[in-house]
Amino acid sequence: MNPDDYKDIFEPFDRLVEIEILGKTFEVPENNSLLRCFQYLSLDSVSKGDFCWNRDCMNCQVWIDNNGKEKALISCRAKVKEGMKIVRLHEEVVLEDLDLDDS
Repeated sequence: MNPDDYKDIFEPFDRLVEIEILGKTFEVPENNSLLRCFQYLSLDSVSKGDFCWNRDCMNCQVWIDNNGKEKALISCRAKVKEGMKIVRLHEEVVLEDLDLDDS
C-alpha cells in the first residue's frame, strides 16, 4: 500500500512496523493509533464499527501482553509500537479481512 493513498486517514508514516494480533503477525503504519492500524488492516469493518474515536465509548479496547500480564489499552488513543502483542480485542473490534480464529 502506498502511504499517499491514505494521507487523509492516517498520520504520516514512512514505514510499516510489525505487530502481533491474536498470535498472527501483521504490518501496520508507524506513528498511528492502534485503531487506525486496525482500519489499515480491515478498512470496511473498522470504518463501519461503532467507535467514537475519542475514548468515550470504550468499544475499541484491546489488551496487550505486558511482560506476561494483560494490560488494557484504548486503541483510539494508544500509539502502535513495533513488536506490540495484542492478546484480546473488545467484541466491537471486528477485523473481518483477517484470518483471526480467536476473535
